Amino acid sequence: MLPKAHILFGILFTVIFHFIFPEVRLFYLVIIFFSSFLIDGDHYLYYILKTKNLNPLKALKWHKEHMKKTLSLPMDERKKIYTGFYFFHGIEWIIIFALLGRFVFTPLTYISIGFLFHFIVDIPHEYYFKRTVHKISLIYMIVLLFKDNRKSAQ
Repeated sequence: MLPKAHILFGILFTVIFHFIFPEVRLFYLVIIFFSSFLIDGDHYLYYILKTKNLNPLKALKWHKEHMKKTLSLPMDERKKIYTGFYFFHGIEWIIIFALLGRFVFTPLTYISIGFLFHFIVDIPHEYYFKRTVHKISLIYMIVLLFKDNRKSAQ
């Protein structure tokens, strides 16, 4: 899903969250909003590692081109495409941040809420377009990274 969509959904979610939980401070609502799309910073990090280029506009164009290339394939071929290792995409981070937020540093709880919302939006999108949900777990992505039978779209 493109950043514009995540930002739009993040705004909508944060507003709804505020109406459901009006006692949550503005500072924490801002954290939820930003974490709902800044989790995708790992896509930019992947681009930098893959291309050795720091230009964020070129990164966005690069990802769009590879998304278009992947979507042009038949569905059974799409799920064979390895689209990259995205470090922050994994339920493990949500659990870690939620626990640390509960017991150590409260703002991490709200980061975990933003990340969880991001997943709630990403997973159906990922499944609809590729029939896979590999980004749900960091551990699962590591396993896929080392499998031989995945083609690289990058």
